[in-house]
Amino acid sequence: MPVPSSPLPSTPLVCPDFLPPPLKQPLANGRRWQTPCGDGHLVWHDWGDAHHPAVVLLHGGSGSWTHWVHTIAPLRDAGWRVLVPDLPGFGDSHLPQGCSDTHDLPAYLHQGLRLLAPQGPVRLVGFSFGGMTAALWLKDHPQDAQQLVLVGAPGMGIKVSERVPLKGWRHLLHAEQRDAVHRHNLLALMLKNPQSLDVLALDLHRANVERDRMPRRRLSGTPILAETLPLLQVPVSAIYGAHDALYAERMPEVKVLMETLTPDWRGWHSVPYAGHWVQYEAAQTFNQVLHRILA
Repeated sequence: MPVPSSPLPSTPLVCPDFLPPPLKQPLANGRRWQTPCGDGHLVWHDWGDAHHPAVVLLHGGSGSWTHWVHTIAPLRDAGWRVLVPDLPGFGDSHLPQGCSDTHDLPAYLHQGLRLLAPQGPVRLVGFSFGGMTAALWLKDHPQDAQQLVLVGAPGMGIKVSERVPLKGWRHLLHAEQRDAVHRHNLLALMLKNPQSLDVLALDLHRANVERDRMPRRRLSGTPILAETLPLLQVPVSAIYGAHDALYAERMPEVKVLMETLTPDWRGWHSVPYAGHWVQYEAAQTFNQVLHRILA
């Protein structure tokens, strides 16, 4: 893969051992970059030709780049350079002192993107917590991207009447007990269909939540995204699973609110039979929708 014009050194990307070979092989030629993040580093993962237009994917809370395992190779194969950071405090990235929620992240992402020097303004796609982060990033640095796609993003200030509560797991001593809680939490928030909770989903979730170092995040329960959308200067689209547990029966209200608040609104896309982690649960349909939006 051609190396970007950035002076930063890179290393080959190492995929998690538990990725099945048909998924690991297309991702194995990626590169790994480090940009400053407080006293440590922000880790970026990079696939594709450095001279191609770039799309940046931001993962959700308690996640890492692996939230996008079914999205990366199709985008790369469609001609994009795909950049996927581990957000500060998640995955392999450092948590800077005083960094406590999504509003603290844009400065590190802006600095890192400038050092990676992608060709021209990028397209920005943010999932869940990463969607709020992406919107705040473009509010502060509108020159960094020419398009925003929100995927299952919270922060609209709309509450649902009933939601299955997530359970704690860190106090549990046995792996079987922790995995039982992880399965509960995945079906309570991330996935709609029990058959979607396969071995890979559990492995990815387990590895990600065990490296979550940003506790007590609260801004997703506020209208922070709703307050940010009117300030954005780029075209904005949204993709949500039709059964996203964040909004459930109030999804039509979220759609109308986004349409009303966003100056350059480009459309709402609902993926049937899918929950919050729509790009995993309905990967083929999600990828088709995302490619159309980016085109």
